[in-house]
Amino acid sequence: MKIAIIGTGNVGGSLATKWANAGHKIVLGVRDINNFKGQELLKNPNTEAMSVPEAAKASEVILIATPAPMAIEVAKSLGDTAGKIIVDTMNVVMGRGPEGFANTSDAILACTNTKDVVKSFNTTGFNNIENTIYGDQRIDMFMCGDSSNGKRVVVQLAKDAGFQECHDIGGNDKFQLMEQFAWFWINLAMKNKNRDFAFKILKR
Repeated sequence: MKIAIIGTGNVGGSLATKWANAGHKIVLGVRDINNFKGQELLKNPNTEAMSVPEAAKASEVILIATPAPMAIEVAKSLGDTAGKIIVDTMNVVMGRGPEGFANTSDAILACTNTKDVVKSFNTTGFNNIENTIYGDQRIDMFMCGDSSNGKRVVVQLAKDAGFQECHDIGGNDKFQLMEQFAWFWINLAMKNKNRDFAFKILKR
């Protein structure tokens, strides 16, 4: 797949690296292609940088991994997103999010012309994206959204990033729940001053 990464910090950079190494074509969408955070990502295979609207236009899938308060600005900067899948990794934390919206995915839907928005890769730390292995097991990822096509793609991308499974927790009405689940992980990490833990569903 050709994937635009908007937001080249810890989460976006970790996923860009995993997917580039898995053989996907990565386009980093940045404001200034000559000076941006994560320039070292250009050393990865199959990776180039473009302006945000150019990256979005050139890609089938758009991953947004910017700070949550920027969700509206970023969504509007993408240009025509018809037929594109948007994967939202952002979380409103301690009230800091897009003005007028309770979660970032609803803001993206309101400010783009695609209905294929899936929230995923938001419920754990970037350290767990970089290394999904604990002992002899791989950790799980979660997703939600109304788009069946988007979910099909996210399941494949989660596995390409090293996750064991990507569990579907529901439709667009679960965007808020996914962000609350993310806050649960963040709270534990802060309370215990330790990021090296992750969630996995065990079945009998």
